[in-house]
Amino acid sequence: MKVLIGTTNPSKVKRFEGFLNDCNIEFYTLKDLGIFTEPKENGKDPKENAIIKAKYYGHFFDVVICNDSGLYFDELPMEDSRQPGLNIRTPQGSKRLDDEEMIDYYSDLIHSLGGKVLAYYLDGIAVNNRGKIYSFMESTEGIKADAFYMVDTPSEKRHKGWPLDSISLNKDTMTYFVDQGNNIYDITEENIMLGEYRKRLIKFLKIALGIES
Repeated sequence: MKVLIGTTNPSKVKRFEGFLNDCNIEFYTLKDLGIFTEPKENGKDPKENAIIKAKYYGHFFDVVICNDSGLYFDELPMEDSRQPGLNIRTPQGSKRLDDEEMIDYYSDLIHSLGGKVLAYYLDGIAVNNRGKIYSFMESTEGIKADAFYMVDTPSEKRHKGWPLDSISLNKDTMTYFVDQGNNIYDITEENIMLGEYRKRLIKFLKIALGIES
């Protein structure tokens, strides 16, 4: 099966390759296909944005997987303008931040909030399988069980494409996501993406792709 991952982020491609590594899938990226346009993402949450992208890129390829993420600080009300939400790289209407600018911005914000915050991602996934749309997103309550800390002192290590891993800590071990054993996008390691959530996500992907009923 050939599948387009609707992203230019190599870390996201690696993530889905890891989830579906036993399924004989040949993955393509937007860059592979020379797709440089993108839809306007005006959904109210990550799942709606993932669906918008899956519908759009479905005009270019038969089977498409897209995802979108929102970052939320438990200490901030949802309506607070400092809440990252869907605008992780463009916080408070700023220009699009590169990786190092993101680390600087969020380190400063977290410092203003006391130096450490409890954070969680809402992750929306959508699959366009020959015009039929499937979507998946955990509830906020379920995701909070896998919440983590973000701090104002960055690690010197970096995960390209995932800059905030350098200021994010595993809540149980208090070690950075960039440290060995905490790479949340490498499923061969023990990390916070393992467990029931990952099982549900993989099951959703396999059903949406028609790999299992």
